[in-house]
Amino acid sequence: MLKRVASLPQTPRHNLRPGGTQRRAALAASAFVALQGIAALYFLGDGIDDIAAQMRSGIGVEPIMECVIAVALLAGTILGARYTQRLLADARRSEQALGMARGAMAQLIELRFAEWNLTRSESEVALFAIKGSTIPDIARLRGSAEGTVRSQLSQVYAKGGVANQTMLLAVFLDDLIDPLAVDDAQG
Repeated sequence: MLKRVASLPQTPRHNLRPGGTQRRAALAASAFVALQGIAALYFLGDGIDDIAAQMRSGIGVEPIMECVIAVALLAGTILGARYTQRLLADARRSEQALGMARGAMAQLIELRFAEWNLTRSESEVALFAIKGSTIPDIARLRGSAEGTVRSQLSQVYAKGGVANQTMLLAVFLDDLIDPLAVDDAQG
């Protein structure tokens, strides 16, 4: 049943793959941090060179300020790199959590559809309904008549013991929400 549910047609999405976007962002951030680091080291070296050149004649304020600013730039670069690493790690954890939630939802859908003894067509229609698709959208996506989709949805609702699309979705959300966590939050 999982293969049947997992292989159902997907509703159109206009988003990029999160992993690819995340890798590009990490690469861009790494390049920017490297450029900042090189600039900071250049300015620090230039400041030290200016101080060394003025050692015999007296050190002015300008080369010292150059070094202080270069050290601040270097420190900011290091802190920015660490912060970027933490953000990327958080994004990876969020992506993993989302993947686990998707897996849990897929298993739950598989279980319920099997319990309700849905046909393949009913499963496809139910999945589109859970995703929030309207009857005309489902009919268009499946290449079916709207009357056929209405009939199949009626069968899904009857087998699932619900009256409408909202209640269908609520069955799955209720199963995913930990009742103990809700009780703890209320009391």
